[in-house]
Order: sequence, then structure tokens, then C-alpha cells
Amino acid sequence: MPYQDVFVLFWNQVEESVQEGSFAKLTMAKTIGNPNLRNIFVRPVYSEDDFKVLLKLRYRSKETEDEEDELTLEEAFIVLKSHLKTHFSSVLLFTTKKDLIFKVNKKGAGSITENPPSFSAVTQARRDEE
Repeated sequence: MPYQDVFVLFWNQVEESVQEGSFAKLTMAKTIGNPNLRNIFVRPVYSEDDFKVLLKLRYRSKETEDEEDELTLEEAFIVLKSHLKTHFSSVLLFTTKKDLIFKVNKKGAGSITENPPSFSAVTQARRDEE
């Protein structure tokens, strides 16, 4: 199945984990080539009114400052989707119920693997203060 279709299925699991309150963290890893962008992390920011995520782009170069943005889940989806297959070949979803790994192979096919949970509790993200 094309990776775009599988990523939508994967993202449905992300949304479900947010609704359940089990979303702990999401990480884009396994870079393609040697880009300056090293990782992308997504951490939950729960509030009484809504749910947002803290999206952090971490760079290899010391000259490039890491970036942080507080986004809606839909905005984070757009950012992550734009980096798939261009900068990263895998996305890891950590929840308190299970871990899911989304991978894109060299032929452009996507797959999802489920593992036991790495997190037992959800920790909210905090912005790095300058």
C-alpha cells in the first residue's frame, strides 16, 4: 500500500490516542541522507479547553537553533507529512497502551508495526525558556 495511505491509518491511531488521553510522544527518526534536520518531536499540551502539541525540530548543526511551535494536531499532521520520504523514513508513536512504528521503504510502501508501550504515564510538554 502506498505510504500516504498507510500514514493516514497511522494518524488515525494518533488521533485515537489523543481522544483516549494515552498519547505520550511522537518522534520522526531515521533520516534519509544526511539532512541538517536530525529529529522532530511532538509532545502533548493538554488544557481544559483543547489539545495542542509542542512540535520541536532538532538540528544537527550547532549554528542552527532548534525550533519549537505549539500547534493543533491537524497542523502537526501537515508538518510531519511534508517531511515523510524527503527527510525521514519512520515515525514512532508512543502511547501508554502501545507503541506504533510507521515506516516507508525504498519502494514507497508504508507499514505499521505495534509494540508494547514504552511509557506508563503521559508527561506534558513545556517550552524551552530562553
